Amino acid sequence: MDDPEMSPEMFRQGGFRLAARTRGATADEAQLNRLRTFAQQEDALADAVVEWLHREPHNQSRVDRALAGEQAPPELKQFVEQVEATPYWVDQERLLRGAKAITRAGLLGLFPLGDMSLMGGYLASRATKSLVGTGEIEHRAPRRLVETAAWWIDVTTPGALQKHGTGYQAALRIRLVHAHVRRAMNNRPDWDYDRWDRPVNQVQTAGTLLLFSLVYVFGTQLLGLRYTAREKADILHLWRYVGWLMGVADELLPADEDDAWRLLWMLAATEFIPDDDSKRLARALVDTHAAIGEGRGAAGKVLAQVNVGVHSAISRLVLGRDNADFLGLPDNPVAQAAVLAAAGVNYAAETVRQLVPGATALQEALGAFGRRRYLKRMDAVFGRRGAPAAPARPIGCIRAAQ
Repeated sequence: MDDPEMSPEMFRQGGFRLAARTRGATADEAQLNRLRTFAQQEDALADAVVEWLHREPHNQSRVDRALAGEQAPPELKQFVEQVEATPYWVDQERLLRGAKAITRAGLLGLFPLGDMSLMGGYLASRATKSLVGTGEIEHRAPRRLVETAAWWIDVTTPGALQKHGTGYQAALRIRLVHAHVRRAMNNRPDWDYDRWDRPVNQVQTAGTLLLFSLVYVFGTQLLGLRYTAREKADILHLWRYVGWLMGVADELLPADEDDAWRLLWMLAATEFIPDDDSKRLARALVDTHAAIGEGRGAAGKVLAQVNVGVHSAISRLVLGRDNADFLGLPDNPVAQAAVLAAAGVNYAAETVRQLVPGATALQEALGAFGRRRYLKRMDAVFGRRGAPAAPARPIGCIRAAQ
């Protein structure tokens, strides 16, 4: 990426243009072709579990118990043996450090999660076809955003990725959700394999992983957060293991930040090509931000406008003007100036944190407290997390379908 003008479109604008100037990565045609072969690969082990569940849906509770560490039935043996065979490169201390670095952001971390990771994912038009195919995009957008945030908190809570822990189970459940969606899309007579590839394929799952890891870290840095080199490496290590649990092929699991930027560059060149479905999904997410003002009269209208302006400004910061315009995101210069000013304040505060003994541990504790409060509030609004309320839903929707 030495010459930004020779980079994929996504790296020619916004925050990614800065990355193109500072990160040296590119790929040749053979590497791009190799990546594209993974667009025809799914997840045989998870797909087999889902086929069994569709034949015998009453066995969902046996799956839940097996993920929690109880003895697995024969139909789950291969799946459980695979996920419990922890790769040699997994370092529990690094997982803990990475989770603490993420937790430190507290609720501020939800902004790049929704405004950069989710919104950025809508630019990948082939991946959006599974989202569109499940229907009711507009009605489910608020719940999808909340469930995504809850899942993200589950897998990034310190200690949660221990075998059979809450994060470990959450990663495996989303793997099975993807398999449910894949099965549903493969059964659709109108699925266009030539244009859209296999549904919820390996390339798309790896892309989701990068949005939650590399793009998240990069996005929080643009908002003023600071990480040491070891913290960034540990965060990516955490997500490498989450990706492995989710069934991402070993070849698509970045070992370090250079690998991650190279893979994102390749995905930008081959996958991040938006279309009208991208616009529809973006509109549903923007409407979710506007809903904060419902039932609050004139003050609610102002609150909705401010909320939409801030979230859209953050998206524009990393995705760039052209992508944001294509997605139909509001262009509010005042909100953009406010976001940049807040980023400057965050950077100054983060600089002080790094210099003051004990400040980092305090910030981690405050971040953890904020995340726990958020989960309690969302549980009260949307009901008990983990209890499926509808048929299977795709990337970005976290509850296992039954």
